[in-house]
Amino acid sequence: MSDKVHSGLCNAGGNMLVCVFYLSLVLSFIFADFSGEDFFQGKSCWTFKGSHLEECEHTLMFSFNKQNMVEFNSTRGNWIGFTKGSKEAAKILNDDPYEKSQRLFELTMCEKLVNSIQYIGNLTTPPTMKLNLVKLSDGEHRAKFICSAYDFYPKQIQLTWLRNGQEVTEGVSYSSLMYDGDSQYQFHSRLKYFPTSGERITCMVEHFSLSEPKLVDWDDSLLPEDMTPIVFGLCVLMVGLIVLSSGFIYYKKHQPHTTPATEMLARPEDLLPGKPSVTE
Repeated sequence: MSDKVHSGLCNAGGNMLVCVFYLSLVLSFIFADFSGEDFFQGKSCWTFKGSHLEECEHTLMFSFNKQNMVEFNSTRGNWIGFTKGSKEAAKILNDDPYEKSQRLFELTMCEKLVNSIQYIGNLTTPPTMKLNLVKLSDGEHRAKFICSAYDFYPKQIQLTWLRNGQEVTEGVSYSSLMYDGDSQYQFHSRLKYFPTSGERITCMVEHFSLSEPKLVDWDDSLLPEDMTPIVFGLCVLMVGLIVLSSGFIYYKKHQPHTTPATEMLARPEDLLPGKPSVTE
């Protein structure tokens, strides 16, 4: 996928796992307690790092009157204190088996959250592509190609026209992105063009669900003007078959009736002397 598409898709909030090598996602939970003039605050923060969010770090901080007291960091694996009294509290927390199991449980939940985020980010549906040629009567262009992408997700997509492998920009227009109502989208691009036999017109689609750009070629082996003699020949052939069938039916209806030889052999008594033949 081109750098231009990467930039557009990332800015639009697409699959961030593809767009960036280093991603840090922070989820915070803050609570506070007021008691007269005192202010107690706790803050929990999960940070995910890496191209696949493989690094999860949990930080838990408690403060009193805006003074940091104790902090737990899952990467470091213990509590630390910032004042004389809180250092003693950190030591007690580090020696508490229940406290360690609680922090381990939170880290496990963090990793499960990563899997959920990755699953949502990787939900993609490849587009169904159609390429059509419509004849125009405006006199300026003989035809209009329409490249359509249906039933794709996410919505970021790019359609590019190619003529004999080279990008075409003149005469190109795009529809607005249309939502189908089932978490899927459709998008269309049009190219006004003089179709010439032998040229290769291609619609190239780039989308997150595709490992590489998909090329949809237009088969110009049968342009409208090339189909005229073929259609005429088929019509002549059909008329000939109808005339031939009608003549055969007429001939069968007006053919003199004779007893087939097989019927005569089946009734040998009719051939005995003195018995008149049915043909007499």
